[in-house]
Amino acid sequence: MHHLVFCLSKLDDTMPPFTANFMMKICYLDYEAVLHDGNVLRNRIKGMTMKTPGRSFFEWMPILDDLLAPYPDLKIVLSTTWVRELGFNEAKHELSASLRNRVIGSTFLHPKIVKAEFDTMSRGMQIWADVERRKPTHWFALDDDAFGWPVWCKEHLIQTSDQLGLSDPTVQERVRQKLAEIYRSGSAV
Repeated sequence: MHHLVFCLSKLDDTMPPFTANFMMKICYLDYEAVLHDGNVLRNRIKGMTMKTPGRSFFEWMPILDDLLAPYPDLKIVLSTTWVRELGFNEAKHELSASLRNRVIGSTFLHPKIVKAEFDTMSRGMQIWADVERRKPTHWFALDDDAFGWPVWCKEHLIQTSDQLGLSDPTVQERVRQKLAEIYRSGSAV
C-alpha cells in the first residue's frame, strides 16, 4: 500500500516544458475513482488513506495499462488534484513505469495559470483550458467529476463511479470505443 504525505500546493521545478502539438493524442487522467476507489481521506499529518475496507491505492492501474498498450503514442496529462497536493513528480511517480513514460504534464502546472483562478474552475474547465493551450488533435478525459463540464466538450468525458472506477466493464468498453474512434479518425474528435 502506498503511503503518501500531504503537501498542499507543492510545485516542482522539473515539470516538462510546455509545448503545443497538433498531432498529439491525450488522455486527461484523474486518480481517485478512476485508478482506485474514490473514498480517500486527506490529512496533513497522516497523509492519504483509503477509507473503503479491502481497497488499495492504484489497484485498477493495470487496467489502464492494458487499455492503452496498443496505442504507444497516446500521451497522458494529469488532471488529478494529486499534482496540487503532492507535486508533479510525486504524483507522476505513483504511476507504473509504462504510464509514467506517457505523462507529458498536468493541467495545473503551466506558466500562465493563476492558482486562485484555477482553484475556482470546474475540472472540465481546467481540462478545457489545457486543451486550448496544448491543441491536441484528439483527447478524452477519465474522471468521476462531471460537474461544470462545458457542453461543447462533454463528449470527451468518460465518467467513472466512485466505487468502481476503471474496474467497471462498461467504462472499459467506453475507453476502448473512444480509442478506436481516435485512431481510425483523420479529423479532430
